[in-house]
Amino acid sequence: MREKISIISLGCARNLVDSEVMAGLLRQGPYEVVSEPSHAQIVLVNTCSFIDAAKEESLDAILEVSRLKEEGKLRTLVVAGCLSQRYSEELMRELPEVDLFIGTGEVPRIVEILQEHQQNQRRHYVGIPSYLYDHATPRRRSTPSFWAYVKVSEGCDHKCAFCIIPKLRGPHRSRPIGSVVEEVRSLAEDGVKEINLIAQDLTAYGRERRDGTTLYGLLRELVSVTGIQWIRLLYAYPNFLDESLLSLIRENEKICKYLDIPFQHVSAHILRRMRRGKSGSAVREALARLRQAIPQLTLRTSLIVGFPGETEEDFQELLDFVQEAQFDRLGVFKYSIEEGTAAALMESQISEEDKERRWQEVMEVQADISRRKNEALIGTMHRVIIDGFDPETARFIGRTQAHAPEVDGVVYVDPSPARTKSGTACRPGDLVEVKITQGLDYDLIGEILDA
Repeated sequence: MREKISIISLGCARNLVDSEVMAGLLRQGPYEVVSEPSHAQIVLVNTCSFIDAAKEESLDAILEVSRLKEEGKLRTLVVAGCLSQRYSEELMRELPEVDLFIGTGEVPRIVEILQEHQQNQRRHYVGIPSYLYDHATPRRRSTPSFWAYVKVSEGCDHKCAFCIIPKLRGPHRSRPIGSVVEEVRSLAEDGVKEINLIAQDLTAYGRERRDGTTLYGLLRELVSVTGIQWIRLLYAYPNFLDESLLSLIRENEKICKYLDIPFQHVSAHILRRMRRGKSGSAVREALARLRQAIPQLTLRTSLIVGFPGETEEDFQELLDFVQEAQFDRLGVFKYSIEEGTAAALMESQISEEDKERRWQEVMEVQADISRRKNEALIGTMHRVIIDGFDPETARFIGRTQAHAPEVDGVVYVDPSPARTKSGTACRPGDLVEVKITQGLDYDLIGEILDA
């Protein structure tokens, strides 16, 4: 009989792809992957440890699952991913209820490691990350059938003072273009319409290969894949968004006019301390260049408040920049001290009270910007992909090209007359034309016009 294993995936989309790959490998082995931890003999928690909140969520999940062991329902508790990679030695001492710790680079050996553990009870499999999956790697997708994440590279070569990712994920390494294209073709044949390309830095894709591989070259190939309707670029840096790449994004209808670029701050003083390599004026210039090159661009960014040494003047400059830049989407993080980073050793750490106050101020400004932008869309028509039906609002839920899955708002679509041109009711994965009728802080409401 095949042993039942359940995977709890926490953190970012890149971590989710690792979980999907492990699920695919386990299904090829002597295991049955089940969704409910309470139905499994083995539970694997794939953790995140990027910031304090992520670590707390991971630890809470581990402790919650450990109760199943106390009840005698669970035989093996496995902790994988970034938390294991970073703190496995400490966790082995503090969490005796965890049977096995696996680092970020051990994904391809998951079946072998589980079987080894049964034989020798070894608890620790954490090495230097060098793994990157390819098109031939088994994968059990957990996203809806019509959209998928595709990880094109792993690791990071940036030296940002606040970030632990290079130590958790290793140096930047890219898949060959042919491997990515083959995976996307396979996904399209399986009914996927929307591809979300992910990496720690998409614009770094291919550079270390030194064989001419570039993001531009990859996109030129992907837009020709039959069946794919939308290609979205997540987690890009402005450094290598050259004119040819921006022109391709602007001119090809399959590539979403959407970029996620983490600017982090605008104060020259703070950017230097962050080791971000750009001045505040360069950030503004990059923003202007992007909007000029792609007039319909939806721009998402992330900012950090409360970085060590951030004065009230620095913060006010950031707040003014948010008002000036009018970002379409904005994620704001309160700086979190991360052991092993340069920023953790800096003087002039900011109090938690000041971080919270600054975070609230930025979010209030952005909520107003977002609502005004959404209200400006009333009366306009947009192509929307239907994600499902929300029984609480009695409306369909969908997204435009301007809404990345899981991180942005949604479009609520009134169910009558929510029908496709063929006359059938909306189904998940349908692409329909929607007229926007109302704008909320982060979401839209619309209706499908009679065809």
